[in-house]
Amino acid sequence: MTTIFTEMEQTTRAMLARGKGILAADESTGTIDKRFKGAGIANTEENRRDYREMLFTTPGMANYTSGVILFEETLFQKSRNNTPLSEVLSRQGVVPGIKVDKGTIAQPFCAGEVITVGLDGLDERLLKYKAAGARFAKWRAVITIGAGIPTQSNISANAQALARYAALCQAAGIVPIVEPEVLMDADNTIDTCFSVTECTLRTVFAELATHRVSLEHMVLKPNMVVSGKKCATQAGIDEVATKTLVVLKRTVPGAVPGIAFLSGGQSDEDATAHLGAMNAKGALPWVLTFSYGRALQAPAIKAWAGKEANWKSGQAHYLHRAKLNGAAQTGTYSSAMEKQFATV
Repeated sequence: MTTIFTEMEQTTRAMLARGKGILAADESTGTIDKRFKGAGIANTEENRRDYREMLFTTPGMANYTSGVILFEETLFQKSRNNTPLSEVLSRQGVVPGIKVDKGTIAQPFCAGEVITVGLDGLDERLLKYKAAGARFAKWRAVITIGAGIPTQSNISANAQALARYAALCQAAGIVPIVEPEVLMDADNTIDTCFSVTECTLRTVFAELATHRVSLEHMVLKPNMVVSGKKCATQAGIDEVATKTLVVLKRTVPGAVPGIAFLSGGQSDEDATAHLGAMNAKGALPWVLTFSYGRALQAPAIKAWAGKEANWKSGQAHYLHRAKLNGAAQTGTYSSAMEKQFATV
């Protein structure tokens, strides 16, 4: 058991390296289909592999990317030169991870709310994933804001599933990313997001304690405290940073080594600016970093467009956003840096 925790400590330290963050490249086949359609790309297995290989072979990516969350299909795919994609990453010092949940289903008697599934057989799947090179995992819980929701029933059900997942991961020597996401899709104010996020995180950490999860060997992946997309009044960068930090200080124990934010539908620039503003406010109990999907990839998908001739352009656009978020992780980001395009 000591060896397992030593291994997880090394993984966690690598995931939270200074100036770097985690690329969430774990889109399901359905989700990546939506993103590909926007760029006119056919959603084939070959294109999915090529796209991810393009990202993973970006020259200099390891300077700003500490880890990559993979979809199960990707974990078992090989590059054009027949190298497992997980090995393409690990050879650069980038830690491979794996999304292990099976998506969401409607929660009975909780209209408008969902729970995440995938615990059945997870212990066996984790051993398979670890043998294929995965050193950390991710499970996403979805909390929806709306009329009369979220309910405590929904928050508690998702928190318990997150804790059970995290315990199974640690038993297998895999670092769990615990992701309770309060969605930003409604018309709620930032104060509503604040209160729901606070309640959610309190419930999650109570369940983690109940399930004896080692806080020192996990990474939290929460939403930032933001206004709902449909809210008439959108909070500014400093207000988002300030209120997010207040919630985290109230709810997240200092034993947790790091917090890797999701972007949650924010624009590329806002996700970077919010992280930078938080890290510019001084010393904190945890490393604050990023685990972005669309906010890192959107420009790269558009630039690549599924065309071989655009391979380097796609890489350059990925490197640019990764570099900016790396600066945000150290509190040195400024909006002027958006114009300093990275080249490969």
